[in-house]
Amino acid sequence: MSKIKALLFDLDGTLIDSEKFHFDCWNEFLSPYHVVLDFKDWLSSYAGIPLPQNAKTIISKYKIDADLDDFIERREQLTFDGFRTKDIALMPFALDFVQYFYDKGFTLAVVTASPKIDVDAVFARNGLAKYFTLFVTRTDVTKSKPDPESYNICVQKLGLQKEECIVFEDTINGVKSAMAAGITTYAVQNNVRAHQKLKIADQLFLNFAHVKTYILEHGIL
Repeated sequence: MSKIKALLFDLDGTLIDSEKFHFDCWNEFLSPYHVVLDFKDWLSSYAGIPLPQNAKTIISKYKIDADLDDFIERREQLTFDGFRTKDIALMPFALDFVQYFYDKGFTLAVVTASPKIDVDAVFARNGLAKYFTLFVTRTDVTKSKPDPESYNICVQKLGLQKEECIVFEDTINGVKSAMAAGITTYAVQNNVRAHQKLKIADQLFLNFAHVKTYILEHGIL
């Protein structure tokens, strides 16, 4: 019988299809600085990394003359406004996966590098908060992914053992964070170009339909 009691999900790019949203926000924000990011570069260099760290990298790389704190604050406001006013699609088969295992009695949690106000805005619009027992955000930690702090906090707050949990992530930083915490980690990424880096995960899938088939066939949950 499976010991797994909880499923822990990253948010951006894992549960919600927000990477293009973040990419578009950056290019809108950077337009006055005459900087344009390439989407392929975005996926390989910025996706899954907390906004403040990306802001620091972009200012340095493109030699932008701006105060870092002000730059971050204005960029985060743009993200929040977007999440508050726009519907962000879910990743393929994510809703079915969440509903299925929620109905089976598993504890579900979100562990994300996004700040709490963004997470609250997303779930206020998509109505999925009812499925999740706990949200651990960037606001709740001192060190964000790839540091394991957020996953350690999540497991501790749920009152579970790490071997009773499975993590679902889509980026290398997220996978590193969960694996550093010592939790079984499944990477779910529909961009096959990103798969090479993600092979360090315990399992690698294209979407949640494949995950569901795998874990049911192998009696994992």
